[in-house]
Amino acid sequence: FISIGLMVAGFIEAMNWTRKMSVVAAPMIRFGHLSDLTGAAFSMAFFSGVAANTMLSEAYDQGKLSKKELLLANMFNSLPAYFLHLPTTFFLTLPLIKGATFIYIGLTLGAALLRTLGIAVLSHFLLGPENMTGTHGQRQAEKISFRQAGKRTLARFTKRIRKIIRLTLPIYIVFFWLSQAGMFQLLEEFMADHLSFLSWLSPKAVSIIALQIAAEFSAGLVAAGALLQDGTMTYKEIVMTLLIGNVLSSPIRAVRHQFPYYAGIFKPRLALQLIVFSQSFRAFSIALVALLYFLLVM
Repeated sequence: FISIGLMVAGFIEAMNWTRKMSVVAAPMIRFGHLSDLTGAAFSMAFFSGVAANTMLSEAYDQGKLSKKELLLANMFNSLPAYFLHLPTTFFLTLPLIKGATFIYIGLTLGAALLRTLGIAVLSHFLLGPENMTGTHGQRQAEKISFRQAGKRTLARFTKRIRKIIRLTLPIYIVFFWLSQAGMFQLLEEFMADHLSFLSWLSPKAVSIIALQIAAEFSAGLVAAGALLQDGTMTYKEIVMTLLIGNVLSSPIRAVRHQFPYYAGIFKPRLALQLIVFSQSFRAFSIALVALLYFLLVM
């Protein structure tokens, strides 16, 4: 999938389609003083997160994006990244927690929208108007054939994939060994065992959160569905519990699933910075939505 993302991103760049793709997010891009490349990556993220991140990485390596805009652009893609996984989340959640699905999806969608709009506002102040004039005005509508674009894409792909293989393969192997050695299980159990600060929740709610952390989101959903079915917990309690579990399970999910492939696209140190910023911002937005839901409904 990383290879496919590289090919797609390289071909789009070679065909000079980035400006056309950025039209989708044009109002927010202009308001945030962001570049065409960020807008194109935003549009691509609706279809492939790997391709979107590859576009950003390529632009950063070529000096077309500053590090500041790269960090902002990665967080700006929260909304399309959410929609990319929405069908899976929805059809996994609906059979288990029934009507609570629409509340949970609505709140997490609101958090994703809040993140993207928040980054647009933040970048408006962090990036000056000169960032737009330096990127939007420099693109020439160069005519290029599909054959030429294919050659350029292949040349760039060959150069890039070597670096990715050298980094991604060892990292995945190391993380596999750590998983086999039980390191992630120990970390998950430690987090699950230290939930005393959630004493204001019912023991059943804490058990759902522990399952979300120690296993996967689906394990927490199954437990939530069972408790909802026998009338032990209400829709409101289930939604609140899943939101809290979503926030607390973010660090494990980021380290275990996101870092290995991010380190293949970006330099490992930069990949870690991107993950820390994006996951922290994601956790904050969901926590804020959960707090508002608690104050208004619970």
